Amino acid sequence: MAHDRVEAVERALTVLAAFDPEVRALSLAELAAATGFYKSTILRLARSLERFGFLIRAPDGSFRLGPELWRLGSLYRRDHDLGEYVRPALRRLRDQSAESASFYIRDGDRRVCLYRIDSTREIRHHLDEGTQLPLDRGAAGHVLLALGGEPGDRYDRIRRRGYDISLGERDPDVAAVAVAVVTADRTLRGALALSGLRSHFDKAFRKKCVGWLIAAATDLSASLSHLSP
Repeated sequence: MAHDRVEAVERALTVLAAFDPEVRALSLAELAAATGFYKSTILRLARSLERFGFLIRAPDGSFRLGPELWRLGSLYRRDHDLGEYVRPALRRLRDQSAESASFYIRDGDRRVCLYRIDSTREIRHHLDEGTQLPLDRGAAGHVLLALGGEPGDRYDRIRRRGYDISLGERDPDVAAVAVAVVTADRTLRGALALSGLRSHFDKAFRKKCVGWLIAAATDLSASLSHLSP
């Protein structure tokens, strides 16, 4: 609601949100273009963000994300520290399929690639850990929506069969297969996915991916069942 908003805080967060894995340094002009704010407004916000370690200003005048975000990110990861269980599962999936394996969680209306093991192929589907993607495009996003109770025929099918497949949905050259990881108490912990070039994912290979992912999700669910959500 409008009266619950703090405009200055939202503007500062908008400045931070202008950065992504592909854009790690921004000039003042680029920040102005990305946010729609006046340069004078950005400079005022940047001074506060620098003071608290959220931004760093380089000698050439460009801005980079600061170390405080790393500290907070580490705290977040510690609270959601599934890595010791998830990474081995992703490595096995990558080795079985020769494609990239990922673990996604839901964050509001986005999905976050929390853990990732990339394919060793020269030409592969690559994402950085921490990348945010839409929930409504891509197999992993649809799985998270389905297990979150999203209505609709597609989500009913996902709940019935336990997996989803996307072919060129988010990127015309990329295909993905995903399954949910649900613990014994019915807590949705995330989605496991295999992704790669669409040309690799013919019908027979997609069927293999479903089998590998379901087996991995079953093992991972058992391992995570003793952890608090």
